[in-house]
Parts: sequence; structure tokens; C-alpha cells
Amino acid sequence: MRERKKRHTREALVHAALRLFTTQGYERTTVDEITDAVDVSQRTFFRYFANKEAVAFGVQETIDARFLTELRQRPASETPFEALRQAAQNAWSTLTEADDDGITAELQMRAYRMIESTPALHAAHMRRHIGLEHQTAVLIAEREGLDPEADPRPRVAVAAFSGVMRMTGQLWGRRKDAGPAALRELTELHLDQLGPALSGSWRAA
Repeated sequence: MRERKKRHTREALVHAALRLFTTQGYERTTVDEITDAVDVSQRTFFRYFANKEAVAFGVQETIDARFLTELRQRPASETPFEALRQAAQNAWSTLTEADDDGITAELQMRAYRMIESTPALHAAHMRRHIGLEHQTAVLIAEREGLDPEADPRPRVAVAAFSGVMRMTGQLWGRRKDAGPAALRELTELHLDQLGPALSGSWRAA
């Protein structure tokens, strides 16, 4: 019961923050307004989030955590690229209207568009993405029995994969039908092109 209540409080803070950010702007929204919307104290807010920026990334933090958990659980028989691909797809497959954490595709889309359109948050997003790439490369190196400092392959593979995923997210955020099906479609389409784009000839016969 206690854990469920904590999860619901965090979820309510994220929803309230995003609602305020997208209606009146990130810079103009205060922590007091977020806590008033949920009817909790500032002390409660800071129990879950270090600052206003942290709550703005509340949705992305949940998705990233799911991705890393999925990656750790991928079978050792999969190639690194296939493990990355399946982990991403499984993490995003939970974006439904009945998600346990309240993270729907619509909510992720709102968060993503808000972050992309806010200069201060966009810069923070790039920093967070670099951190996620590092964690991912370390996980790939561990599952392949490699030293990521001595062998560049995990970092190179993750950099290529992350670049495609970042581009996919940007394209998805611009679509009017930005639901789970559209996200899966774009992801599959562009990941399918990664290998041929890097190794094949682009010149027409």
C-alpha cells in the first residue's frame, strides 16, 4: 500500500507538472504551483524530485529505466544490436492507456515536445542522453565480456543505435498520430536501414 501510494504521488506530480509546463510554459511554472495542483507540500515534492528540471524529465526517466532493465534481461544469444533493438521495443511496448506507471504514449509525446521546445531543457536532455549512452555501452560490454575502455565496439554500436533512436523520437514527436503504433513503425523502419546505410553502397546501379 505504501509503495503504491508513493508511486501514485510521483505520477500525480509528473502529470501536474507537464500540464502546467505545456499550458503556461516551463520557465513560468513554479514548484509551488505544481504542489498546489496535487495538494501536497514542497517537502513532499522534493522527496521525489531534486528540482523542477527533474520532474520535467520524469516520464523520460521512467522510459530510460525500463530500457536498461530490458537490456539486462536480453538473452546472451542475441547480437548486441538485436539486444538493443528488442530492449527498446519492449520498453516502449508498455505505452498503453492502462500503464501501471501512468506513462501513456500521449503523455510521453507531450513531455518530449515540451523538452524539445524549451532551450534549457533541450540542453539538459542532451546531457542526460550522453549519460544513458554511457550506461548502455557499459551494459553491452559486460554482456559481451569486453572492456569498454579498451574495446571501442560497444561505444560505437551504442552511438549509432542512439543516433537512430534520437532521430526516430524527433520524427515521432512531429506526427499527428503520435501513438505507440506510429512509434513502433518509425523505429522499425529506421533501424532496418542502419546496417545497409553503414555498409552498403548508396549509388544507383
